[in-house]
Amino acid sequence: MTELSFPAGFRWGTATAAYQIEGAADEDGRTPSIWDTFSRTPGKVRNGDTGDIAADHYHRMREDVALMKDLGVTDYRFSVAWPRVQPTGRGPAAQKGLDFYRRLVDELQAADIRPVATLYHWDLPQELETADISGSAAGGGWPQRETAERFADYAALVASALGDRVATWTTLNEPWCAAFLGYASGVHAPGRTEPVASLRAAHHLNLAHGLAVRALRAALPASAEVSLTLNLHAVRALSDSDADQDAARRVDALGNRLFLDPVFHGRLPADLVADTAGLTDWAFVRDGDLEVTSAPVDSLGINYYSPTVVGAGTCDVPSPWPGSEAHVRFVPAPGPRTAMDWPVDADGLYELLVRLRDELPSVPLLVTENGAAYDDYADPSGAVHDPERVAYLHAHLAAVHRALADGVDVRGYFLWSLLDNFEWAYGYGKRFGIVHVDFASQRRTPKDSARWYADVIARGGLPS
Repeated sequence: MTELSFPAGFRWGTATAAYQIEGAADEDGRTPSIWDTFSRTPGKVRNGDTGDIAADHYHRMREDVALMKDLGVTDYRFSVAWPRVQPTGRGPAAQKGLDFYRRLVDELQAADIRPVATLYHWDLPQELETADISGSAAGGGWPQRETAERFADYAALVASALGDRVATWTTLNEPWCAAFLGYASGVHAPGRTEPVASLRAAHHLNLAHGLAVRALRAALPASAEVSLTLNLHAVRALSDSDADQDAARRVDALGNRLFLDPVFHGRLPADLVADTAGLTDWAFVRDGDLEVTSAPVDSLGINYYSPTVVGAGTCDVPSPWPGSEAHVRFVPAPGPRTAMDWPVDADGLYELLVRLRDELPSVPLLVTENGAAYDDYADPSGAVHDPERVAYLHAHLAAVHRALADGVDVRGYFLWSLLDNFEWAYGYGKRFGIVHVDFASQRRTPKDSARWYADVIARGGLPS
């Protein structure tokens, strides 16, 4: 076997999210986000864990950038905490919050690492979630149109502050999760179980993306790259039966095409509108909205961890699949599994990349998240050996290389994640990092996978 070389200029990155690593939950004017409220609600997060301290990145940022420099990464994808820079979700920016991101970007540039800023990674200011918007009895948050408008204002604030030094911008991270895990199944913040509200939230997230693209274009240099990151589902039907194929169609409509079609084609999936006719007539989609959602972007980010296998049947309620609960069941895929009980199957990543090559031939792609949680621990010598993660990463990078060879325009790969962190509803029980964090002492220890990734970057490809 020979080494698999990647193109010159391929972007080798790592990624994090603000609430998962920053901590400093009430410092320098930051106010609660929906994840602060959710994690402090008994029974919502495993072991009652919160992101109040997390990996303490707010105070250890320079140490973390030094770790990335040692790895040799070319890019770092981070998210900006909305309640840190605009505490109420309205009005002027909090300069102390912006100053943190200015320092971060300056530190990255001094280390010759390209900053990639994500504006929204799920930390909606709590005030926008609980606000009585326009007299609505249904509450606020993403089901309300005004939240999309507030997001555009926030995007303009951050771009005005950092646009002279950040060249790559992502509007939203995984809007499917924000809409359907947050407002339909309720397993993510804000924990609501309202199927119609989740569909409204999905549309308003798409609208927020389009409005933010316009705001970013107005505030940034013409050379800036504006993007969106989606967690697209590699959907596989259990069999060729009509019922199983229909289950796959339903999941593809709600998990993929609800976001791809408005953003890249200016339309809603007609079959999804029919599937959800018993819930809503989609009247919240106003004239002109789909023109806004389809504002051109410069690239598309893809987050991938495992495939989705479905067949005819029913799924648990409340479900993140409104309108299809009585038609879809999820089937465990065969093969090895991660500590999240997610199947390891790199072919799913290849399948997604090839699909996007065929459907969006002019859109460059970035793999903006890919990685795995395993039950890592430091041995008596202090070392952290994680051969399963190395095997996972090797297989998925090989899938990216295969896609490149088949003509997919993949520009970069961002490993999730730099640090062990607060893993949402799983608290601190799941470790995705290539750097081990002892949360009691905040000591950082690069795992074997970190050294492996540094070698990949240095050689520009995968060892045989």
